[in-house]
Amino acid sequence: MSREVITCDRLGVVLGGAPVLDRLSLTVYEGDYMAVLGPNGGGKTTLLRVILGLQQPSSGTVTVFGAAPGHFPGRIGYVPQRLFFDRDFPISVHDVVLMGRLPKCRPMRHYGRDDRRKAEEAIETVGLTRLTHSRVGTLSGGELQRALIARALAGDPELLLLDEPTASVDPEMKTTIYDLLDTLKERHTIVLVTHDTGTVGHSVSRVACLNCTLGMQGPASSLDTAVLESLYGHPVEVVLHHEHHSGSSKPDDRHA
Repeated sequence: MSREVITCDRLGVVLGGAPVLDRLSLTVYEGDYMAVLGPNGGGKTTLLRVILGLQQPSSGTVTVFGAAPGHFPGRIGYVPQRLFFDRDFPISVHDVVLMGRLPKCRPMRHYGRDDRRKAEEAIETVGLTRLTHSRVGTLSGGELQRALIARALAGDPELLLLDEPTASVDPEMKTTIYDLLDTLKERHTIVLVTHDTGTVGHSVSRVACLNCTLGMQGPASSLDTAVLESLYGHPVEVVLHHEHHSGSSKPDDRHA
């Protein structure tokens, strides 16, 4: 059996006196591509924060790579749901992606040749080579998300955590991002927080349904309308995206 990368045992998180996560037991194995589904306020982002070591549990235990969260930041790549920044600030795509190398750098050490090479490789992987020296503030929503994925990849992570990476992009760009994740799952363990239930039909290997507590954990094939209606508390229409392949292992730079 594959080794356990993330293990949550009866995890509880209370914020402002209200339970956000309650007795959550969840396991992510090496090589998993897991989608975490659930309504707004269901605790999905809080779960990622706990895994990253940014939020302390109120009860239960969590281990990441066999240790407490936060012990191995260099082994985790994180893509936030949104990035708040001054779009007039003169920072390039290359410089943003290079920040992904910080966990690998010794204190007070400048970026080296290997750091810059890893950043360039990550930019190529996500299909943004032509925008390497463009200012981040000029990017479209989809291009910015790909730049954030590149930043996560630059650190050579074993585990990728993505918090709704397609929430603010158009349908065509969603397809290119999901195609990219399909290629990355061959080399990384991936946990994808998403509302897009159509993505789980042909891409992810496992699904976790989360609404404060775990409603279901299992193979993607076990997800059906009844499970989703129980999770969201109202009728749900499952719309599957058509599988798209460009014939390339990375998105075309021409996609915006």
